[in-house]
Amino acid sequence: MVAIKKLIRDRQAKRGDFKRQCLKAKSKLEDVWRRPRGGQSKQRKQKKAKGRIPSPGFAGPVAVRGYHPCGLQEALVQTAATLESLDPQTTAVRIGGTVGMKKRMVIQAKAISGGFKVLNPRAVASEVPAVEEEVDDDE
Repeated sequence: MVAIKKLIRDRQAKRGDFKRQCLKAKSKLEDVWRRPRGGQSKQRKQKKAKGRIPSPGFAGPVAVRGYHPCGLQEALVQTAATLESLDPQTTAVRIGGTVGMKKRMVIQAKAISGGFKVLNPRAVASEVPAVEEEVDDDE
């Protein structure tokens, strides 16, 4: 486990900081990587001053690919039955984005009670208590 944590730290240190082409020129562009396109693009041609491009050399160690920074392997869960085949000691659970709130609460409760770490938990939606209407005593 200690070796895995060290490899995860090394993986993060090895990764580059990749900037989108023309990021400073256009304020509306978000700072998310997009592949440079265009025949005369200096970044696509990998000129030094124009920023680096992701390549296989920036990949992390094979031993820790698919690991979350917490040191556990990630597993995408769509149903509560999937949790039975996973090990809580080595696996962290990420609930699928297309899962509805009702089913998500069932999966999340079962995962927490099973000892899993949930990477994208939602606050438990509690029932709203019924508001009692005030009765006038004047009548």
